[in-house]
Amino acid sequence: MKLAIQVDNLRKQYGEHQAVKGISFAVEQGSLFAFLGTNGAGKSTTIEILCTLLEASSGEVTINNHSLGTSKGNHAIRQSIGIVFQQSILDPQLTVMENILLRGRFYHLAKKQLMKNYEFVCAYLHIDDIAHKKYGQLSGGQKRRADIARAIIHKPQILFLDEPTTGLDPQTRQFVWDAIERLRKETNMTIFLTTHYMEEAAVADNIVILKEGKIVAQGSPNDLKEQYASDQLILSFKDEAVITSLGYALEKQGDVYKMNIASTLAAVPIINELASHLTSFEVMKGSLDRVFIQINEEMKVH
Repeated sequence: MKLAIQVDNLRKQYGEHQAVKGISFAVEQGSLFAFLGTNGAGKSTTIEILCTLLEASSGEVTINNHSLGTSKGNHAIRQSIGIVFQQSILDPQLTVMENILLRGRFYHLAKKQLMKNYEFVCAYLHIDDIAHKKYGQLSGGQKRRADIARAIIHKPQILFLDEPTTGLDPQTRQFVWDAIERLRKETNMTIFLTTHYMEEAAVADNIVILKEGKIVAQGSPNDLKEQYASDQLILSFKDEAVITSLGYALEKQGDVYKMNIASTLAAVPIINELASHLTSFEVMKGSLDRVFIQINEEMKVH
């Protein structure tokens, strides 16, 4: 396994406040990695450190085989990463094409290479229809396409996406993710994602969940769901008076009753047994939303 990012015992302290408390994790090259946590968990601080925007208090970080923290290492890291920030950093008075080419020149690309790279980003983000429009006149979805194109104009090895689809309509969100996934698969680009949309994190290869500056859970989406989120059987009864005699631990929510089950198949014998008492039933698989909620409600950080 070749690693794009290796983080060992990373810490960041502001006076008496510890924003990041000795976290360690690894990101495999070419993978989609999700970095989750509530506001104030330390996500932004960690990302700013990894992107060389903030100096760590201690710990070791290697990105694309370059050591973070030295002048030479930081410069090499900046050349090999792209960042899509939550807020736009493009000039509203310049056209999309002007903005993207200007950012490309920051990487000292030769004119021929720059134009070749521009064609590359246009192919993935469908920039042609907005290339000559001023950035400030674009819709939110159009701006996000331009933001991503700006971030990959130098063909980075790692793309950091900080909540890239917040505020976008479902159709535009899907377009953005289709473009990102195609980019990852066809170029082996590593994607480092923060998001509040659990369905986006659900397709990640690996997830780290941060709380109060420490890692409280990590693993594949399936691993986390198996560990923290049970499947549920949801039942509606013809006569609620019979429930106490059934011998099942049921939790009432509104006009239905819920019970945790070991797996979806475990619902079959229960439904067969209770069929004559039911008006309807539903089996719900454990979700990443439930994982995130349970971890942040129940796990204590010391």
